Amino acid sequence: MAPAPSLDELLHAAVTAVGGSERPGQVQMARAVAAAIEGDEHLLVQAGTGTGKSLAYLVPAVAHAQQTGKPAVVATATLALQAQIVDRDMPRVAAALEPLLGRRPSYALVKGRRNYVCLNKIEGGFPDEEDGLLSVGQVDAGAGRLGQEVVRLREWASETDSGDREELVPGVTERAWRQVSVSAPECLGGKCPFVADCFVERARESAKDVDVIVTNHSFMAIDAFEGRQMLPEHDVLVIDEAHELVDRVTATITDELTGAMVLAAAKKAGRLSENTQPLEEAGEVLSAALEPIEDGRLLGLPDSVALALSRIRDTARTVQSDLKPAPGQDVDGARQVARAAVDEVHENAERILEERELDVVWLAHDQRRGPVLRVAPMSVAALVRDKVFSDRTVILTSATLELGGTFDAVAGTIGLRGESAPAWQGLDVGSPFDYRRQAIAYVAAHLPPPGRDGASDESLDEIEQLVRAAGGRTLGLFSSMRAAQTAAEIMRARLGDDFPVLCQGEDQISTLVRQFARDPRTCLFGTLTLWQGVDVPGSSCQLVVIDRIPFPRPDDPLASARSQAIARMGGNGFMAVSATHAALRLAQGAGRLVRRGDDRGVVAFLDSRMMTARYAGFLQRSLPPFWPTTDRSMVLAALARLDETAPDPVPVEEPALRSLAGARTDRDGTEHPRPVATDPPAADSARNAVTRGHAWTNDQDDELRDAADAGMLLEELVEHFELPEATIAARAGQLGLTLATGQLFD
Repeated sequence: MAPAPSLDELLHAAVTAVGGSERPGQVQMARAVAAAIEGDEHLLVQAGTGTGKSLAYLVPAVAHAQQTGKPAVVATATLALQAQIVDRDMPRVAAALEPLLGRRPSYALVKGRRNYVCLNKIEGGFPDEEDGLLSVGQVDAGAGRLGQEVVRLREWASETDSGDREELVPGVTERAWRQVSVSAPECLGGKCPFVADCFVERARESAKDVDVIVTNHSFMAIDAFEGRQMLPEHDVLVIDEAHELVDRVTATITDELTGAMVLAAAKKAGRLSENTQPLEEAGEVLSAALEPIEDGRLLGLPDSVALALSRIRDTARTVQSDLKPAPGQDVDGARQVARAAVDEVHENAERILEERELDVVWLAHDQRRGPVLRVAPMSVAALVRDKVFSDRTVILTSATLELGGTFDAVAGTIGLRGESAPAWQGLDVGSPFDYRRQAIAYVAAHLPPPGRDGASDESLDEIEQLVRAAGGRTLGLFSSMRAAQTAAEIMRARLGDDFPVLCQGEDQISTLVRQFARDPRTCLFGTLTLWQGVDVPGSSCQLVVIDRIPFPRPDDPLASARSQAIARMGGNGFMAVSATHAALRLAQGAGRLVRRGDDRGVVAFLDSRMMTARYAGFLQRSLPPFWPTTDRSMVLAALARLDETAPDPVPVEEPALRSLAGARTDRDGTEHPRPVATDPPAADSARNAVTRGHAWTNDQDDELRDAADAGMLLEELVEHFELPEATIAARAGQLGLTLATGQLFD
């Protein structure tokens, strides 16, 4: 019997299959991951851009899975990385390793229940989501746009093999999708009459037999915290984009309560309980109690709010009793939906009333929803330590885990510091790039510190001169949507048609990024999403402009609570929270510049505090080691030289057609990634950009007009419509509406 292939042999085969070359950092990381799995010790790995870290953990994960018969779970923060793994990396890794392992490695993508169509709901087993819509079984194409979408969804549900929303092209509105899907609490589970054919259950059952399961941070966290066993038993967990873990976990266990939520729960239970009137009244009392209170953290519950919450808790408990099925009676869809809604308001009211030591409660007034009471944990460190790091080996990796030159800041937020912390190792494998030769870190030290009134005239002049010197090729990262939009408008007026300026919100992010990558004269301005989500190698991105240090807002309730708690314990709250947050964002933003070995360019910081503030050294140590300067003339000359000698842009890869488990294939296993586009396609109209994925209804258009008249923020509309910013902004542009935007950072 032939000896088992070594890790180095497996890695070499995988790297060759993806058309790459082995790098010392990649080999070092792969060996460290294998050793951590073998020694059952957690590992934090900082792997710079270009290391090839996904192969460095996928290869040892596959080898371990095939050896033990247990799958490895890979959790990412973003859909982009999930797509990369299941569309590009795993198909090639599987093909490369099959001859060496004797069996083709398998993989699957596991998602939350809302991502799949519910057969029971399609067949009318649940009540409608909205008043006035005919039941799914009765709706016809004459019932308006929403009805047409539901008819199309019903037809698609009878044809699809996976039921996965991502396979529906073009897509539908969120309102339509909710007519054919259910949340986890609404699901009937094993009592559903369609459980044998359920897309979710079939997907999860098939995932039990694969080697690598790809999911997201939130799904992984829910599985760990609530013990739902949505993921198969596993002893290896890889968390990529680990710098995002704390924020994603915190968002997962953040709860909220509004008077409208209580009224909606009472309405859903109305036909099944005779005690909903007191619940409705309690919801109205809560709205009235919250209305006069100013936004911000509540250090103690006002008596009126506590009384309203107590009434909600107690009346909801009564309705819960009414909703329990009689002995021998099965739970139907309507009862389950009502139970889920009433359970949620009961549990959230009870949690807020408990005023747990680590919970932060705050109030935010929403233009359309009214006052919203939210509660979230100040720290998730103990929870992550106890639930995520127990009973399995965890590998955490990112290009930005060392902040200020140490892993301590990140380790502390995930429970890896202190007496009860499990053993772990930290490793920085560096980057294959020669950062000091490839890139310049320029601080515009001559500019005044940024103020609260937006970009100064001096900063705008600086942007213009930098863009002109670079010949376009500019990614502008701004602290708020308003700042990005203002800069885009002014630069368009100054630069004209010579250097087109795109701005986040004018189309889908992926569309904007592809357009930016195709045309080197083009600039792309935006905010938070672009700080982390842009990968444009080559000559199309030779200048990254960062307008200011991205500190969290001073009125951010969680950030301020964490800072105050650290200060009470004798620590430096500003450095531990605000400076660490800023360092992470700056490192991510600066990392957009150098994506491969022949990239060249400048990262320009328009915030003089990067040189003058007492925390400047900490921020500088968190950045890639670019060549630093404050010499403006030298930077402008360098950009001009790069523009003159720039090669053609890197061809832009179109998004892959993807099914549940990875790249779309024929029945014979032939994969069909989309072709690489070297020439720009014909420009899409603004209407196509919106309706391709989300067909707007007349009702939604009316709501959008009302929102614009009321001065609602774009960020608030994202939550209301449950649609991306780009989709909402594009539709508003079609309708001639102007939407306000809020400040994301101070």
